[in-house]
Amino acid sequence: MKITAKRVAADFDATDLENPIWHQAEPGLISKYWSGEDAPAGRHVEFRLLWSDTALYVRFDAAQAEPFNLNPEPNLDQKTIGLWDFDVCEIFLAPNSHETERYFEFEVSPTGEWIDLGIRQLPDRRETDWAFISGMKAMARIGGNATLMTIEVPWLAFGKRPKPNDAWRVNLFRCVGVGESRGYLAWSPTMTPAPNFHVPDRFGELIFGGQP
Repeated sequence: MKITAKRVAADFDATDLENPIWHQAEPGLISKYWSGEDAPAGRHVEFRLLWSDTALYVRFDAAQAEPFNLNPEPNLDQKTIGLWDFDVCEIFLAPNSHETERYFEFEVSPTGEWIDLGIRQLPDRRETDWAFISGMKAMARIGGNATLMTIEVPWLAFGKRPKPNDAWRVNLFRCVGVGESRGYLAWSPTMTPAPNFHVPDRFGELIFGGQP
C-alpha cells in the first residue's frame, strides 16, 4: 500500500483546522480492522498528509457513530502514557526503509491529548523510548458525529529530512469504543491473531511528492 504526502511551499500551523491547504492533500482511508475485516462506516477515518521543508502534517477526519471513550482528566501539557486505551488516531513512521524495526509512534485523541514514542521492535520484545521528545503539536475538535484531529511533527524529531520522491514506511491506525466492542482499525491491516499495531513488516509506503 502507498500514500503520497503533498509538498507545500510554506509552513503552516497544523492547529489551524480550517486552513484550506489541508484539502490539497491526497485523502487516504482507514476502513478495516487490524485483521483485514471491514469496519463499519461509523468507525472509518479519512486522513491527509502534507509536508514542508521543516515538518510533516497529518489530519484525521474520523466518523463517530458511538459514544466517545475519552480520558476524564485530559492533560494537554505533556504526553499521556496509556493514551491508546481511549479513542485515538495514530501514525507510525520508519524513516529508514532498510531498518523498519526502528520507527516512531505519534498519537492524538479527540480531546487534543498526544503522545510521541521511539520504538525498536525486536523478534522477541519491543523497546520503547518513553522519554523521546519530538516537538510535535496536536489539536482536536469534536463536532456532531465526527471528530477532527491534527498532528505536526518537525523533521528534527527524526534526525533527517526527506527529499522529493523519498519513500518512508508508514502505517496509520484508529482505536475506538470500549470493552468487547472496541475496534482496532489499520490502514494496512497487520493480520495478527490478536490486535497488534507493532508489525513493521506490514507497514505501507509514504511517498514524499515533489513541487512546489
